[in-house]
Amino acid sequence: MNKVMSNKWIIALYVLPALLLIGVLIFIPLILTGYYGLMDWDGIGKMEFIGLDNYITAIQDLKFWDSAFHSFLLAIFSTLSLVVYLAISMILASKIKGADLLRKIYLIPMLLSSVAIAQLWIKVFNPANGILNRILMSIGFENPPAWLADTDIVLYAIFIPILWQYAGFYILIYYAALKNIPETIIEAARIDGASPLQIAYRIKLPLIKGVVKVTIVLAIVGSLKYFDLIYVMTGGGPNGASEVMASYMYKLAFSTNEFGYGSAIGFLLLVITLIVTVIVRKLTADQDEIQY
Repeated sequence: MNKVMSNKWIIALYVLPALLLIGVLIFIPLILTGYYGLMDWDGIGKMEFIGLDNYITAIQDLKFWDSAFHSFLLAIFSTLSLVVYLAISMILASKIKGADLLRKIYLIPMLLSSVAIAQLWIKVFNPANGILNRILMSIGFENPPAWLADTDIVLYAIFIPILWQYAGFYILIYYAALKNIPETIIEAARIDGASPLQIAYRIKLPLIKGVVKVTIVLAIVGSLKYFDLIYVMTGGGPNGASEVMASYMYKLAFSTNEFGYGSAIGFLLLVITLIVTVIVRKLTADQDEIQY
């Protein structure tokens, strides 16, 4: 068996199906997206090569940059929310009463589809009979806002269900990392007189620093390409106030039949995401990792 697995050709044969699958599902579509971005095409008729015109138009498109700003704003909120998720995970990992039940409750949003979550929160945000406005009116607010129709607050209103949807995912990751910390380290810190806050900040957090870095990258990248819940709840409206890069790309490609231009936006979304990922990895890298 060892002789077989030491043969590079046999190893390549085992890896080949996965490489083919990755190529067909990931790399080929990416290459085609960049290629279609060079065309003037409605997605059905004849394609006309126009070079970099679509990409130049995208760079000059204020609506694209507005959608990019909204995506980056979501990325910032998602990253900041990790602090809350980490705090909740530390509380759950500290053997409080009912921790198992709470952990299961936090996972419920992960089990629901984005469409179901969107429909649920549309009901919550309903200005006439939604539960949120009913609560506000019961405590004295006479004219609560129309959450999904107000251009000033719709984006922030949508952020709430998005962050709620993925809370269980990040809490589970942090919880698993915290439970892998040897209990002897925590007990030694308690014997030395460390407070729970000191244990959390000076012992637990440094020991799961690698996991935190990974979740930061996941939160930012996921936010930049987020689409489904926003599209179902508002379609990017009203008046583009909740448009993100992915929804803007979809609207161009499939609603206005500007498939070439939409592909250019999609390829730029890929480039921006890659650049941001590299920057985040550099900023969160340890000094020895940078030197390496």
